[in-house]
Amino acid sequence: MERKFYKDPSDQMIAGVCSGLGKYLGVDVTLMRIIFVVLALFGGPGLLIYIVLAIVMKKPPSEYEAEQETRF
Repeated sequence: MERKFYKDPSDQMIAGVCSGLGKYLGVDVTLMRIIFVVLALFGGPGLLIYIVLAIVMKKPPSEYEAEQETRF
């Protein structure tokens, strides 16, 4: 089964990056959020990585779009 890397709009706080990344990696969403905050506060690239992922990550397709993709 192919895993998809999407933002998670159902569990988002800002852009859904941490929740989507947590689901993709199988890690708790809260842990992902803490990692990004710690990286941002202590001079790491946390904020930059978050912004890049917010731009690059796609929103999940709607049920209709997903159904159309599986037909072809």
